[in-house]
Amino acid sequence: MGPLVLLQFLLILLWPVVATSKLPVAKSYCLDKCGNITVPYPFGFGAKECYKDQSFRLTCNESYGPVKLFAGSMEVLDISWQGQVRVWVNVSYDCYNKSGQNTVWEYSSMEKYTDTFTFSETENKFTVLGCDTKAEINVKSRQFQSGCSMFCNNISDVIDGSCTGIGCWQTPIPKGFGEYLISIDSFANHTEIVDFNPCSYAFLVDKNWFNFTVSDLLDFTKKIERTGYVRVPVVLDWAVDKKSCEEAKKDLTTYACGNNSFCVVSKNGVGYSCNCSKGYQGNPYLPNGCEDIDECIDPYNSPCNSTCSNLPGDYICSCPPGYDGDGKKNGLGCIPPHTNKPFPVIHVTVGTGLVSLFLLLGILFVLWALQKRKDNKLKQKFFQQNGGFLLKQQISSHERPVEVAKIFTVEELKEATNNYAQSQILGRGGYGTVYKGILPDHRTVAIKKSKKVDESQIEQFINEVVILSQINHRNVVKLLGCCLETEVPILVYEFVTNKTLFHHIHGEGCNSLISWDIRLRIAAETSEAIAYLHSAASPPIIHRDVKSANILLDDNYMAKVSDFGASRLVPLDQTQISTLVQGTLGYLDPEYLQSSQLTEKSDVYSFGVVLVELLTGKKALYYNGPGRDTNLAMLFVTKIKEGMVWDIIDDRILTEGCKEKLPTVLELAERCLRLKGEERPTMKEVAMELQGLRRDQTCVMQNLRKVEYVLVEPLALHSHNTIGYNSLTNEALESLDGGR
Repeated sequence: MGPLVLLQFLLILLWPVVATSKLPVAKSYCLDKCGNITVPYPFGFGAKECYKDQSFRLTCNESYGPVKLFAGSMEVLDISWQGQVRVWVNVSYDCYNKSGQNTVWEYSSMEKYTDTFTFSETENKFTVLGCDTKAEINVKSRQFQSGCSMFCNNISDVIDGSCTGIGCWQTPIPKGFGEYLISIDSFANHTEIVDFNPCSYAFLVDKNWFNFTVSDLLDFTKKIERTGYVRVPVVLDWAVDKKSCEEAKKDLTTYACGNNSFCVVSKNGVGYSCNCSKGYQGNPYLPNGCEDIDECIDPYNSPCNSTCSNLPGDYICSCPPGYDGDGKKNGLGCIPPHTNKPFPVIHVTVGTGLVSLFLLLGILFVLWALQKRKDNKLKQKFFQQNGGFLLKQQISSHERPVEVAKIFTVEELKEATNNYAQSQILGRGGYGTVYKGILPDHRTVAIKKSKKVDESQIEQFINEVVILSQINHRNVVKLLGCCLETEVPILVYEFVTNKTLFHHIHGEGCNSLISWDIRLRIAAETSEAIAYLHSAASPPIIHRDVKSANILLDDNYMAKVSDFGASRLVPLDQTQISTLVQGTLGYLDPEYLQSSQLTEKSDVYSFGVVLVELLTGKKALYYNGPGRDTNLAMLFVTKIKEGMVWDIIDDRILTEGCKEKLPTVLELAERCLRLKGEERPTMKEVAMELQGLRRDQTCVMQNLRKVEYVLVEPLALHSHNTIGYNSLTNEALESLDGGR
């Protein structure tokens, strides 16, 4: 027999002795058993050095009868250093005999042995037994209360193994409490079912220990008669300390985890526990900690097919010279030379799957890159087509230090409008749709997607963008910028909160909300804005679509002129320009409609219609009987001439309006609506007159007849041919598309 074989034989003979050598549980000078119960450190009894602190002090009672282990008044069944202790607790019961006398025991676990012990919510359940029973559990510290009521008068209704409410009921408990109170009672004193169920029971119990059977309804009674009380096991969670792992590691003098162990959150969530590191075993709370597992010591259960070498917390397997493989029983093992190696099915399958996955991802990435490139080219095409380079050139060459206009990207505006969601739409008009948007800097804006643009006038459009973005007037909606990466340019304006003047005058239930003073202020502010466009802007701007729907109001009813989709710049050396007729029926200047010659007086006429809307509360074209639409401008001038203007004035103005100011406003509206543009005032004159009325604080109330005379007689004497066209009669109120 060779020396190697002899050594292996001796190891086999000695293995039972080595294998049965026990790892230390308690400190070397302390007892680790109380009867047949193992007591691991940090628990202990006897000398104070044998337990960590008073929280883990136990009592081993050997005075009389069987040896018992106690934690306070609770009898301990077993202890695990993985963070749990099983103890006996009493059962609450309410029992009746045939004569109707009862015996009641309501158990209250009011003793809180230590903060580190709590009833395990994962291992215990509150359980109630009985067929004439009502019981509940109360946990004051957690403000938890639960219970049930059961009544069954036939034992055949009760099902073995079922604890869902017929004779037996269970419910989970909350986490982290150390005391509870159980109350129990019956409905009929068990008088109807005393033969098969004379008692009601309620208790907290280890769910793995208790398995309900029908016989439990009688078995528990027999136990009470024999012992005077019934006990069931419950599971307690414990932690070695209430600190968190991070806090505990800061003070190594009190840190409870020994060598080759690590800290984990305790099972009850309060404080921490200790576990052995991988490859180690034993009690992690002992000072020396966990000991290395020698995987190679058992020749029969070695993880290797060949030579096994133990390492701290690990092991390695070695194959004989000339052999291939990892030498492990659960791996490839040792493969002799010149032997066909087994086909690595798993490796090939995994490798093929990974290659296929990377190939698919590569194809998707290429397709995404191609689509991205296509989208970028299309955006560049639209950007160039819409005059983007021209706009950049104008911005860079601008002498003013302020920002002229911001050029937004498609992605920025999509994100701002939630991809142009229907819920973001503020309104639709003849020139496009307006959306509400929120920019990255949290500014709320109005984003207008136009329907079309005249490609032949791109240079004119870009010039207008530059000019309009420079307008800084409190009564003109500010143009913040544009996006040119789409087929039709998108414009970005400041957001005005309180809808349009049209909505407040003609919207359902809204015409009564605006007082005469507010109407007069809106008219004055609107005229100031248009006058600014005509005289202060360089070059001058003709709006070409002044109407109540294009006058926005903020929360204080301040007017802001908007929608410059039809606007035109007037060359400095011209007073009028020829253009395709464009605007809204009911507001169109009849002279412009006939001659196609656009002048500043065209805006004056449109403003006159808005002024009459404010005075009458009627629409520019409104329904006036079956098959008839009435032109407000024509009606107003006719009523002036006939001396019957009071028939169409808004009742609210008659009630609260200043009777001294009304003649001036009516006369001003009549002048704005004259057929010939040269007879109309300029917007600057209109604005000055309205501002003068606003500043005039005198308002002497006169009787209606006197005011009517003042209003009607002078205005009726005018010989101007104010209404001399029929083309606006009987027409619907709609926009005429043309221009951009």
